[in-house]
Amino acid sequence: MATSEQIKLLLESHYKNDGDRFTSMALQVAAHEARKGNIIIAKEIKSLVDKSRSGGFKVIRLNKDISDLVLPYYPENSLNELVISNEIKRKLERIIKEYKLRDKIQKHGLENRRKILLSGKPGTGKTLTASILSGELKLPLYVIMMDKLMTKYMGETATKLRLIFDMMSSNRGVYLFDEFDAIGAERARDNEVGEMRRVLNAFLQFIEQDSSESLIIGATNNINILDSALFRRFDDIITYSVPEEKEIESLIKIKLGNYLAKFSLKKIVSTAIGLSHAEITSACNDALKETILTDKEKVTQKLLLQTIIDRIMYYTDIG
Repeated sequence: MATSEQIKLLLESHYKNDGDRFTSMALQVAAHEARKGNIIIAKEIKSLVDKSRSGGFKVIRLNKDISDLVLPYYPENSLNELVISNEIKRKLERIIKEYKLRDKIQKHGLENRRKILLSGKPGTGKTLTASILSGELKLPLYVIMMDKLMTKYMGETATKLRLIFDMMSSNRGVYLFDEFDAIGAERARDNEVGEMRRVLNAFLQFIEQDSSESLIIGATNNINILDSALFRRFDDIITYSVPEEKEIESLIKIKLGNYLAKFSLKKIVSTAIGLSHAEITSACNDALKETILTDKEKVTQKLLLQTIIDRIMYYTDIG
């Protein structure tokens, strides 16, 4: 049997959602059983750990009071999936590095970057960035449903926000406040009701006081309407834009891979300028599906150009 101290540490790491420590303690228990001659149980524990590491077990428990406000995910995205500028890549790599080495930083009285504000047009990679940080750090991703928070619970929003911030301490993860301007709008705006100002004040207080090990990510399409008091609460503000020529070419090559026929992408790239990452991805997916459905082996220049133009026309029509 595991020692009482091992059982206590297992329970502690479980309730703190500290997967790394839980795994370490489980392996210690397995080693303890092996030394006592309980080889079968030791192997079974080791097998469970290996299965967990490979993604066999992914259990996320939510407080019932906020279960309808938080969508849990366990992404496996990596940084190489995101086609971005070198500057943004450097900032994301710094966030990942500081988080992984946070104990080393904290020994010197410093804190790793945990509170990140992402700004940019829809489809430029903000939500994918949250998934990538989650995947790279092997942390669950919790997406806060801002529309429900601001409508269903109007009058209780600050209370629900407190529960979400309490959850950050007990459930270590990446917390994404998408459409962040829903609560972050400037307090002095004439059309903001008193309740909205109270919610923003509450958020400012909670994020200022937060000392959890979770990552907090706010994503907004319109940074200009955010209250200026928010900016100093975030460790990093990263601004996304539509891809430039080199990024468009890289994105197309990544999305189509071996299905891409050999031809110059110059005309395709020049046509796609102004489209977002998401729009270009959709055009590539459309071309790929058409290629598969017509039993072709490669995506042709003509087909890809057409799907790019279709996307331009589509967003022109709805714009």
